[in-house]
Amino acid sequence: MNYLYDFYQSLLTPKQRSYMSLYYLDDFSLGEIAEEYGVSRQAVYDNIKRTEQMLEEYEKKLGLFEKFQARKQIFQSMREILGDSVDPELLRLLDALEKLE
Repeated sequence: MNYLYDFYQSLLTPKQRSYMSLYYLDDFSLGEIAEEYGVSRQAVYDNIKRTEQMLEEYEKKLGLFEKFQARKQIFQSMREILGDSVDPELLRLLDALEKLE
């Protein structure tokens, strides 16, 4: 869920981002988030569950995380194939491509 949040957080409302960040990144409990926002634990739970479903739906439609994983695997395979015997300029370019991620 953390990866999906990283990829799609800009598509969420500020409240959804805040709840997800507190819950997943800062390890707040539902009760702590509820207290922070003056709502019930159930309201926080419902919001987080709906947001998780939204993130999963975004990934299903857009596939950004899946494509990221595939690119990462390709970069790793390229590095293994190239080894140490390759032109340093080619390695520099490969590094530059990876940093675009």
